[in-house]
Amino acid sequence: MDFTPTEEQSAALDLAARIFTDLSTPERLGALGTDSDRELWKELCAAGLGGAVRETGLLGLVLLLEEQGRRTAQVPFAASGAYGLLAVASHGTAAQRERLLPALEDGTEVATGAFPAQPGVRALPAQPGVRALPARPGARADADGRLTGTVAWVPWLRDATYVLVAAADHGLWLVRTEDAEVRPVELTAPWSAGHLVLDGTPGERLGGAGAYDDVLATARTAFAGLQAGVCAGSLARAVEHTSTREQFGKPLAAKQAVLLRAADAYMDIEAIRVTAYEAAWRRDEGLDHRAASLTTAWWASEGGRRVVHAGQHLHGGAGADLDHPVHRHFLWGRQLDAYLGGGAEVLADLGELLAHGDDAIEEGERS
Repeated sequence: MDFTPTEEQSAALDLAARIFTDLSTPERLGALGTDSDRELWKELCAAGLGGAVRETGLLGLVLLLEEQGRRTAQVPFAASGAYGLLAVASHGTAAQRERLLPALEDGTEVATGAFPAQPGVRALPAQPGVRALPARPGARADADGRLTGTVAWVPWLRDATYVLVAAADHGLWLVRTEDAEVRPVELTAPWSAGHLVLDGTPGERLGGAGAYDDVLATARTAFAGLQAGVCAGSLARAVEHTSTREQFGKPLAAKQAVLLRAADAYMDIEAIRVTAYEAAWRRDEGLDHRAASLTTAWWASEGGRRVVHAGQHLHGGAGADLDHPVHRHFLWGRQLDAYLGGGAEVLADLGELLAHGDDAIEEGERS
């Protein structure tokens, strides 16, 4: 496996880093509240970064999301990339791709995903010899493609024009948010989230067998990449603070306890990053990436929580200031931990998959 960015991925990464650095400043973020940064979203899409996701694959998206996470930029990039661009490109019909992809690329349409069992899904393939555990009920589709049910909270739902709904039978349905009821929800992180209510809402089927598993694994990987950036940004702020803040005439960074805490955080970040790269690479190469996506989700959940707590702690009293930029990383890190399912539940999912899905994985890779 080779995680070296291609020329196209590197170019997109450099462009994204410049845009996020220039526009996603602490002052702008403080003024947004729980709203998304529409100006930043327009700038990203106008620069062609939406279209770049199709060209650079999931690994390219993960690289871009790392840059978003470093700045905790309030745009629906992860949701629209995983549940919109990559989902439609991989599982949509020719007509769906022709109709939806251009608008998703230029940002006039925004997608998100309502997966009722995320967090805590037990997503195993329905194959002979593999024990499948059902997802928690969230939405059900009737014979006419009308959906009924609720999903407690969906990230960036208030920005979305489409929501990809996972029904209880693991079928995927595209729903126009204007046809559903969306209620604002306040989360730990200042995301533009919403409570989704479906009551005979018309849906458009997306994909067939295997689409659910692929989209769920893709989303887990994408949000793990976002967590890697959030944690890297938190640690960078802690390093800057401890290098300039002095105690008894010496920088805090000179203290062994501070160095060890920062080193542990760095190792956790690298683990999140490399496992996200592996999961993304496997998907882009057409290999089974379910187990790899659960591995990176576990690291992003467990390691991510440790890192944002360390970042807060290394700031000392300044870290207790709710208006300090590092506190935003803390809120994002905890929200991503919850969204990915929490370490214990993700580990249980991974154990189930490894215990009952090995034959299916090996068969898929041989083919």
